[in-house]
Amino acid sequence: MEWTCRDIAKMIDHSLLKPEMTADEIRKGCEVAKKYGVATVCCSPWALPLVAMLLKGTDIKPTTVIGFPHGYNKTETKVFEAEQAIKDGALELDMVLNICKLKSGDFDYVRNDIKAVVDTAHKNKVLVKVILENFYLTDELKKIACRLCEEAGADWVKTSTGFAGGGATIEDLKLMRKAVSKKVQVKAAGGVRDLDMALKVREVGCTRFGATATAAIMEECFKKSKK
Repeated sequence: MEWTCRDIAKMIDHSLLKPEMTADEIRKGCEVAKKYGVATVCCSPWALPLVAMLLKGTDIKPTTVIGFPHGYNKTETKVFEAEQAIKDGALELDMVLNICKLKSGDFDYVRNDIKAVVDTAHKNKVLVKVILENFYLTDELKKIACRLCEEAGADWVKTSTGFAGGGATIEDLKLMRKAVSKKVQVKAAGGVRDLDMALKVREVGCTRFGATATAAIMEECFKKSKK
């Protein structure tokens, strides 16, 4: 076997981003994350202090979103969000690039927007994933976006927010993996709901995927590994 269930767990960013989630649901979500030993819990900014407290003493990283879900916040706003998130305990940030500016061809703006957040994060030893929101982009723009992310110093390129009309596809993941060097990782988001898809995204070079179906994926993994 080329993977273990721990390998799969450490690919999971357990997603607690539904807009209607209550504090009690956040607590239960963190219990799921701790049970399976995932990589991170990605939550809404308001919930981050609670999540950071609940994950204290584990190796699971508290994570939140920046410019979410549409990416059209001004750069100064994204930087403020990043600074506040870091104060609240975030160890990774998932930011949305400026989709409007990307589609308008203002690539310098997009690069600088990403770099401002990345620089803020990196000086605090916090990592950054940049969400492209591929549903809105041509393949050429996906490639350009990946290049801009790498030039700006991003740690990951990520397919989607999960709030647009489409999520991760194997074709997009292959495209993104080819568009960046090995120093940039790739994350799948939206559509990884079972072990089969988790293994497929792993096979094409993803190191992380976002999931709300963490328990189902991991229970399937344990069952299969026993066989």
